[in-house]
Amino acid sequence: MRKIVFRVLITITLLIILYAGHYAWSALPIYTGYSAKTMCSCAFISDREQSSILLEELSAFKMANTEVNYLDSTVTSDVMGLAHRVAVFREGLGCTLALGKTIKQLKIEKVHIIKPDARQSNNYWPVGDYFAGGEFPTELDKAALDRVLVKVFEENDPDHLQRTRAVVIVYRGKIVAERYAHGYNKNTALVGWSMTKSVVNAMVGILVQMNLLQIEDDHLFEEWSAEGDPRSKITLDQLLTQTSGLKWDEVYTGSSDVTEMLFNSPNPISIPLSKPLEFPPDSRWKYSSGTSNIISELVRRKVGGDNRQYWNFPHNFLFNKLGMRSAIIEPGPDGTFIGSSFMYASARDWARFGLLYLNDGVWNGDRILPPGWVDYTQQPAPKAPRQKYAAHFWRTKGEDTSGPDMPKDAYHMAGFEGQKVVIIPSFQLVIVRLGFSQPESNWDFTGFVEGVVGAFPNR
Repeated sequence: MRKIVFRVLITITLLIILYAGHYAWSALPIYTGYSAKTMCSCAFISDREQSSILLEELSAFKMANTEVNYLDSTVTSDVMGLAHRVAVFREGLGCTLALGKTIKQLKIEKVHIIKPDARQSNNYWPVGDYFAGGEFPTELDKAALDRVLVKVFEENDPDHLQRTRAVVIVYRGKIVAERYAHGYNKNTALVGWSMTKSVVNAMVGILVQMNLLQIEDDHLFEEWSAEGDPRSKITLDQLLTQTSGLKWDEVYTGSSDVTEMLFNSPNPISIPLSKPLEFPPDSRWKYSSGTSNIISELVRRKVGGDNRQYWNFPHNFLFNKLGMRSAIIEPGPDGTFIGSSFMYASARDWARFGLLYLNDGVWNGDRILPPGWVDYTQQPAPKAPRQKYAAHFWRTKGEDTSGPDMPKDAYHMAGFEGQKVVIIPSFQLVIVRLGFSQPESNWDFTGFVEGVVGAFPNR
């Protein structure tokens, strides 16, 4: 009997060891890929010190040996020589993991990204950064607004740090409040994470304006065109509203669909594009970063041309028109923008983007998004829980009864670690908050927005 028990225990132990080894082997490339990519973007785009990045973004990645080479603009990461990963910085394109391509091959692909004339920054806000004088709006309680800003930056609990890095509040097209944490300023480009998805919404809107796409379009990809393939019936609207029915694993621990796509694939778009249907289209809502990158690939194919034309597309037709000089969307190794996650911009530039939607897609008299696009963007997605999701934007209140002071027409962009751009048409407000909250519940999003709204007692 003892021998049987002993054998069983040995077998169980071996199985545990094998499972742990397999998990570690599959997870390590994600671990080092994240470390290299994150260090690269924070160092070369956000222009931050390595010590700060290691202390915050990479505090949970201490096993990784991550080193920056400023001479060739690369970052390497490994764990005791295993799972070696390299991220390459290219001007105007940000950082890309060298997967399936060498450093040299990636650098050869570097193209000139057309940026707005630097002299444009001398124009008045929001096109430029020059601020005219004038009285503070009488309907706005400045002292109350100042208290909101103090609260969102203060750290009263060392176990629950808010880590707010930037706040910009725009009222009627003018910045009425702005504040930055130590080490950050109006020029610091910060990651939006899933706020990038809302920029994908804008790129689709621009193509709709050009009559190159319609939200009712189906038969979107050759890869879905085989006879009897049910994916051929997926519409662009279903992709935008996350109701395509495609199978997807949005889990950020270990090796999963989303982590493999972001940090361990030479062809990230192939992962979501190859997924089968899990549910019939339009029958269920399921959040998927893979879906956003499928749309990003669709944009690439509709833009056409070579990498130069595609990589300049958001700059020529969006960023440059809005004066978003800091904006960068990073492509994967295959060249397609990682539209789910990898856009960096300053708080002022994120505010400019929000202002475009507040102004119904019109900028300085130029219609950038088609008529009705912003209304479509805000409509609740079919089957979305509590009507909280729209077309790659979030509906701030939805059907929630909590937050009585939250305006019903508020909608927002949202990203990991508490990135938010809130648009409130009834108050003519755009509210930007960027930070590093882990978990996001360390700061009170609803309370913050309600505090800003509450600073309008005479409105």
